[in-house]
Amino acid sequence: MNKNEFAVTPPMGWNSYDYYDTTVNEAQVKANADYMAANLKEYGWEYVVVDIQWYANDAGTRRDEFQYIPFGDQEMDAFGRLQPSPSRFPSSAGSKGFGPLADYVHSLGLKFGIHIMRGIPRRAAEKHCPVSGTDTTADMVADPSSICGWNSDMYGVHATAAGQEYYDSLIKMYAQWGVDFIKCDDICDSWLYQEIPFNGWEETRMLHRAIEKCGRPIVLSLSPGPAHIDRAWEYGKYANMWRITDDFWDDWKLLKAMFRRCALWQDHVKKGCYPDCDMLPLGYLGKGFGHERQTNFTKAEQRTMMTLWCMFRSPLMIGAELTKLDNQTLSLLTNRELLDMMKESCHGTQILRTDDMAVWKNRDEENGRVCVALFNLRDEAAEISVSLPALDEEFGTEAPVLHELWEKTDTAAVDQKVTATVEAHGVKVYHIA
Repeated sequence: MNKNEFAVTPPMGWNSYDYYDTTVNEAQVKANADYMAANLKEYGWEYVVVDIQWYANDAGTRRDEFQYIPFGDQEMDAFGRLQPSPSRFPSSAGSKGFGPLADYVHSLGLKFGIHIMRGIPRRAAEKHCPVSGTDTTADMVADPSSICGWNSDMYGVHATAAGQEYYDSLIKMYAQWGVDFIKCDDICDSWLYQEIPFNGWEETRMLHRAIEKCGRPIVLSLSPGPAHIDRAWEYGKYANMWRITDDFWDDWKLLKAMFRRCALWQDHVKKGCYPDCDMLPLGYLGKGFGHERQTNFTKAEQRTMMTLWCMFRSPLMIGAELTKLDNQTLSLLTNRELLDMMKESCHGTQILRTDDMAVWKNRDEENGRVCVALFNLRDEAAEISVSLPALDEEFGTEAPVLHELWEKTDTAAVDQKVTATVEAHGVKVYHIA
């Protein structure tokens, strides 16, 4: 199965992490899926992703001490494969796994995704659980020298035939559940293994092979970042998405740093293969972390983030609690003219960048549509300008019409330039015609 044929445009959806952390439950997932189907699906949003530790029965019960409770109460089958916590996901009872919840999401015309950690559960190795369909056991598959530095749930998996059989069994189970998207963590980068070989490279290949065998199109997303630019070829060969940053939150310093990261990765955005800017921390966030709040991004910064992500063609994963979206936030996610830049035929390119400003171009090779974004990275309003010749395009007139995609206003280019006064941390983005 060609992995590029079922992710021909950057995946768009919702992920539970930014709002719920480890605590999301079935009713909450369904509520967000219902909202997406009613309000966002027609704009291209389709993935509903349950993030980390859906198998933890005690998730969030000691949040003042731990984000991930060490060696906590985890739901697991006889073959050492983690299962949804039945207290949080009641429909999983009776060995149904995520099948019923995936069916519900599919019934809405949406797709279902889960987060997993690289490796095999430590408890499975301790209990010598059999690997499904084989005569080997989890302790023979597990690599105790390969661990995650921030989560104690898993051991790495040896890159052996038995290790591949474990991953084949795991992905086969997910396919039977109806999983369409897997976000695998502790696999794209590791701060523990900088100078010695990192299991994540081999385990990415094993996951890829298992997905190819399972007979179901499953998007593979790799976390956390920052991804290694010298391994761009490898990410693109074995995965559909890979994080180019560590966890991205609503902090201007992190957003400003994304301009450098996007410029570094812009030539690696291809059909089925997407450097990932991480989630969109919009709307209400943080309840599972102990403090529900509105995003710290200003309205200008929110537009800047959405514009850069779309210009660059990053996957788009909403971090907000969807049922609490206000009209302003909803308008950010339903701007058809902006989202048109996510099409397969489009490509984004940085034209200029200094510490104070950046200019990006997005061109649609199918219809010749050209958009240019003027980003103000300063802490006060400033005039930003780029010459039309610098865009390396033919416009047919010296004064083309500039249609601004956020304000929906039309002006004309003057003196062969696109010029605008842009508010602090803000953007003006124009379709040039």
